[in-house]
Amino acid sequence: MDFITNLWNANTPLFMLVAGLIVVIPFIIFYVRKALKEHPKGLIPAALSNMGERFGYYIMNAVLTLFICSKFGVPDGTAAIMFAVFYFLIYVLSLPGGIIADRTQNYKRTIIWGIIVMAIGYAILAIPVFSGHGFSWVMVLTMVALVIIACGNGLFKGNLQAVVGQMYDDFEAEAAKQGPEALAKAKEKRDSGFQIFYVFINIGGVIAPFIAPIIRNWWLKAHDMVYNAQLPKLCHGYVTNSMQGNDLDNLTTITSRFPEATNDLSAFCDNYLTVYNTGVHFAFIASVLAMLISLTIFLCTKKGMPNPSKKSKAEAVSYTPEEKAAMAKEIKQRMAGLYAVLGVCVFFWFSFHQNAESLSFFARDFVNSSAIPVEIWQCINPFFVIILTPIIMWLFATLARKGKEVSTPKKIAFGMGIAACAYIFLMVLCANIGYPSPKEFLGMPVEAAEGMKVGPWAMIVTYFFLTVAELFISPLGLSFVSKIAPKHLQGICQGLWLGATAIGNLLILLGPYLYNGMPKLWMCWLIFAVICVIAMTVMFGMLKWLEKITAQQQ
Repeated sequence: MDFITNLWNANTPLFMLVAGLIVVIPFIIFYVRKALKEHPKGLIPAALSNMGERFGYYIMNAVLTLFICSKFGVPDGTAAIMFAVFYFLIYVLSLPGGIIADRTQNYKRTIIWGIIVMAIGYAILAIPVFSGHGFSWVMVLTMVALVIIACGNGLFKGNLQAVVGQMYDDFEAEAAKQGPEALAKAKEKRDSGFQIFYVFINIGGVIAPFIAPIIRNWWLKAHDMVYNAQLPKLCHGYVTNSMQGNDLDNLTTITSRFPEATNDLSAFCDNYLTVYNTGVHFAFIASVLAMLISLTIFLCTKKGMPNPSKKSKAEAVSYTPEEKAAMAKEIKQRMAGLYAVLGVCVFFWFSFHQNAESLSFFARDFVNSSAIPVEIWQCINPFFVIILTPIIMWLFATLARKGKEVSTPKKIAFGMGIAACAYIFLMVLCANIGYPSPKEFLGMPVEAAEGMKVGPWAMIVTYFFLTVAELFISPLGLSFVSKIAPKHLQGICQGLWLGATAIGNLLILLGPYLYNGMPKLWMCWLIFAVICVIAMTVMFGMLKWLEKITAQQQ
C-alpha cells in the first residue's frame, strides 16, 4: 500500500490523465457513432480539426496567467490584464476573420492560414529566453507571440463554426427534397450537432492542461527540484527585495530541504525560476505539434466540406427588388435578436472565464495543491463537458418528444441561473470557513495557511455548475447564431458571437481585482453571483420576443 501511495504522490498528474482518458473514451465512441449515423459527413472531420487546434490552445491557456506571474514576477493584476487583452483579441479578431471569409467566400483557405499563423505564435512562445524580472524585451516578445496567436485564431475559429453551420444548411436542404417530415427531423439535429462539435473541442481541453505541468515537473525533477505553487512568487520577491510580512520565513521553510538554498538563497531563487519556466516553454512545443496535426486533418478532409461560393453567386442573380426589400427587413429582425442574446452572453463569459483568472488564483492560494498542480484543475471543465453532454442532449430530446421543447433563448436564460449557483457555492464555502482576503491569507505562516486550505472537491463542485451552465449556453448559442444568421453573413455573425465573448473576456481582468481587493473572499464571489442573476432576469424578460424571432426562421 505504501508503494502505491508513493507512486501516486510522485505521478499524480499522469495517473489522473490516464484515468480521465479511460473514462472519456466510451463517450468519444458514443459521439462518433452518433455523428456518423445521424449528422452530416463533414461534422467529424471538422470537429477533429478543431480538437487539434483547441488541444494546442488549451496547453497554453491552462498555464498562461500563472506563467506570466512566474516568469516575470508581475502582480496578479498585471498578469490578469495581459491575459484579458489576449483573450479579448482572440475572440474579437474573429470578426475581421469572418469578414475576410465572407467577402472572399473562401472559408477553407482562411481556416488554413489561421492554423499556420497560430503555429508561428506558439513556436515563438516555445523559445526559453530570459532577461531578468519585470518588464523587458522578453515580455514584449511574449506579447507579440500572443498577438500572432490571436490573429491566427481570428482567421480560424469563427470560420470553422460557419462551415459547420453551412453543413447543416445543406443537410436540411437535402432533407427538404424528401418532404416536410424529413426536413423537420433534419432541423432537430442542428443543436445536437453543435453539441457534438463542442464536445470534440473539450476532448483536447481534457488532455491539454496536463501537458505543461507534466513537462515542467519532469524538468524540475531532472534538476533535483520539486513543484510548489507559492515558490515562484516568493523567489521573485526575494531576488527583487520586495518581500512582505512572513514571506521570508515562508520561503526559508519551503526551501529548507534544498542544500543549494541553504548555501546561497539568491542563486537558488534565480535557478529555480529559470528551470521552472523553461519547463513551461518546452510544453509550448506540444502546441506547435497540435497545430500541425489540426492542419493535416483539415487538408485531408476539406474536399468533403461545404463550398458556399458557387451557391452565393447562383442566389445573387435570382433576387428581385421586392425580395431584397423583404430580406432587408428580415435581416434587421434577425440581427436585433442576435445582438440581444450577445449582450446577455457577455456577462456569462465574464463569469465563466474566471477559470483562467480569479478561479486559478483561488486554486493556487486556497486549495491544497501538494499532489495536484494548480493548472490541472482546468481539465475538470472539459471533462464534465464530455460526460454531461449526453445527459443534457437526452434531457432536451425527451422534453421535445413530450411536446415540452425548451427554446434556445430559454436554455440560455437557465444557463445564467446555473452559473450563479457556482458562485453562490463558493460564497457559502468561503464564508463558512472564514477566509480573509488573499493578501491576508498569504501573509499567514505556511503551517497555519496549509491547515485552512480546502480540498480539491471545492474546485470539482464549482466547475460542475459552470460546465452545466456552459452546456446550456455556449454550444446552443453557436446553434442559435447559425439559425438566424443570413446566409451571406454567416462568418460575420459567428464573428459577432465571438466578439461578444471577447468583450466578456476583456472584462475578466476585473476578476483578480475583486479577488484581491475585497476585505473577505466571499464578497468577491457574491458579486459574480449577482451579475449572473441579473443577466438571467434580463434574458427571461426578452424571452417571448426572442422565441418569436427564432420561430420565424424555422
